[in-house]
Amino acid sequence: MRSPLPAARLVRLLVGLVLYGVAEGFMVTAHVGVGPWSVLATGLARQTGVGIGWLTVLIGAVVLLLWIPLRQKPGVGTVLNVLIVGTVIEATVDLLPTPEHLLVRVPLFAAGMVLLAVASGLYLGAALGPGPRDGLMTGLHARTGRSLGLCRTVVEVSVLVLGWLFGGNVGVGTVVFAFGIGPLVGWVVPRLAVARRAPVAVPVAR
Repeated sequence: MRSPLPAARLVRLLVGLVLYGVAEGFMVTAHVGVGPWSVLATGLARQTGVGIGWLTVLIGAVVLLLWIPLRQKPGVGTVLNVLIVGTVIEATVDLLPTPEHLLVRVPLFAAGMVLLAVASGLYLGAALGPGPRDGLMTGLHARTGRSLGLCRTVVEVSVLVLGWLFGGNVGVGTVVFAFGIGPLVGWVVPRLAVARRAPVAVPVAR
């Protein structure tokens, strides 16, 4: 399968990152629980008064600095991930009204989760660099020799606990996300990958 031209891959990347931010915004607005990294962002937002989207940008930048001792090399997708996803989350949360009824909030969360899987397939499939959090996990795997699954679990649980301590939005959706996003993204990503020959890292949670 021939890879698209770099310009086409860049379009895939940008569309994927924008949709990723919208998906995260949906889940935050639903208020039924979010993924570990969004739990951290919502917790910090409560403590500082800064918008969730802007904190997501800041968290991504800090995590990117942690790549240095891990000797990870960012790509254009890594940098754009930091700049775009958080900004789109902020815009989505600002524009969407918070639904009052659970019958609206649950479908909104589900739509966000499915959209996030599709967005992951687009942005990771462009093969222009992983997001900061994905690179942190693969970097720890490379430096420690521990399994990728163990490194991912340690990071995600640590972030979840830290976010909970800050008062982050932990709910039923957090558990659903933690156990459901991996299989969902794992099914979508291979079907949207640019080159099937190259494996694509699949994040469990953002």
